[in-house]
Amino acid sequence: MSSTTRITVTLPSDQVAELRKLTDNVSGYVAEAVARQIRHQLLGEGLRRHEEEHGRFSDQELAEARAKIFGTAGSAKDVDTA
Repeated sequence: MSSTTRITVTLPSDQVAELRKLTDNVSGYVAEAVARQIRHQLLGEGLRRHEEEHGRFSDQELAEARAKIFGTAGSAKDVDTA
């Protein structure tokens, strides 16, 4: 397990109430949410850098990516909108 640092976070009371309905481990839940957000931002930055270096993704590349991510049953050629 990685090291941890204790911090204080201020949240609206209604959010805390909803969190406590969802989990007994609020710290773990918040840590997972933060990790997910960090991954999301890093992925977005990586995709932007790739497009800057190689140009925009083609419709075919986007369709193939959607098919892989969302498990589209048809081939990538069948995906015409997102």
